[in-house]
Amino acid sequence: MALELLTRQTVQILDGTNLGWEEAIERAATPLVEANKIGSDYVQSMVDVVKKQGPYINIGPEIALAHSRPTASVKEIGLALLKTNQDVNLLDDNSHPVKLWFVLAAVDSASHLEVIKELSQLLMQPEKVKQLLSADDVDEILRLVHE
Repeated sequence: MALELLTRQTVQILDGTNLGWEEAIERAATPLVEANKIGSDYVQSMVDVVKKQGPYINIGPEIALAHSRPTASVKEIGLALLKTNQDVNLLDDNSHPVKLWFVLAAVDSASHLEVIKELSQLLMQPEKVKQLLSADDVDEILRLVHE
């Protein structure tokens, strides 16, 4: 199961007050950087692509999936999640509030497709998304993701 990439080490919860969207992406990616799965330049490329392409990572109400093209700084596939208790506006635009900040790192153009498939299946369940948005601890998020 590809969502097994979400663990106690890769899921975080923050209040989100006074957190900018760029910092939200950086914070979401931190566990992958610390585990040496991605380099800091990949994190910057995720931010840069949003600045260039717009809010395309806002994949559903209050959900963002930050990612970039595979680069040499992606050493292995990775998935992380930052859940904020307060909305963080993507591109500082209040029409794009986000609380679930997923970060996906892919080593090539195909290996991450199973992760996207499983994540999509999870996020197409409105009740599950509602529970994720209201979750207040990492274990609860992991239970919801893995059940």
